[in-house]
Amino acid sequence: MIVPLNFSLSSSIPPWTIHTSRSAGTNTSLRPTASLITISDSNSSPQQSSIRKCECYDMYKQVVPFAEAWAWQKSILEDRKTLIDDNQDGSDTLIMLQHQSVYTLGTASTEKNLNFDVKDPPFPLYHTERGGEVTYHGPGQLVMYPIMNLRFHEMDLHWYLRALEEVVIRVLSSVFDLKASRVTGLTGVWVGDNKLAAIGIRVSRWLTYHGLALNVSTDLSPFSRIVPCGIKDRGVGSIKGLLSDSCSMSDGELIDIAHESLLKEFCEVFQVELSHQPVSSLLRLPKRKQ
Repeated sequence: MIVPLNFSLSSSIPPWTIHTSRSAGTNTSLRPTASLITISDSNSSPQQSSIRKCECYDMYKQVVPFAEAWAWQKSILEDRKTLIDDNQDGSDTLIMLQHQSVYTLGTASTEKNLNFDVKDPPFPLYHTERGGEVTYHGPGQLVMYPIMNLRFHEMDLHWYLRALEEVVIRVLSSVFDLKASRVTGLTGVWVGDNKLAAIGIRVSRWLTYHGLALNVSTDLSPFSRIVPCGIKDRGVGSIKGLLSDSCSMSDGELIDIAHESLLKEFCEVFQVELSHQPVSSLLRLPKRKQ
């Protein structure tokens, strides 16, 4: 069953709590695997609890090369650091898109989880500074890159990972009627033994980047060329695959519904109000070294 959405992104929102699975025998956890996080040079300052502005670059129907989106994040990150130094960091940022087919490696990655020759990969392969292991991105997968100043939220990386998971759990449970959950000792969102959302982040001076990827109508076959997130005894899944017997919607319709719900739940969980920005402004950002 798919529930229609009706919401206002600027409405007053109550605080969120950890959502637990209704599935019998499924454990939930408030602790991630530490390798999913990387952090550098932290400074602290008071937090605030009011609704915070979040500039949103929403290109969810566009299929963007990974290197391009990676460069955007780094440029925004450096600009935000300058604003922090000047005590002028007044908003967060969210980039939402799909990617061309690509494999990305995190700081915990090893080549033993690649089922191909690194000199001849089936898709582009990038070593990144995010935490975690290898994953795949491709069309039909919605990717969210939040660049958040955790000084204005919670200066707690475990809280941040749990909050990203909460966004996806709410989407899967409330809109698609899927019993999504956390798994003890692992980071991400699961339905049964299938992982639907992968999460890997980096944090610098309490500014986050990288983020989460949700398989909506993704072709899952490229995952067979890797050990996704280094987890050998579980699989990956997609919303379309889990709804295949009960859903007559097109891939585009599923993407539209998931996108709308992700934005809604993101605003509720993080207590932000989106301010949509022209995508053209991203194209003018200076290139940063990868």
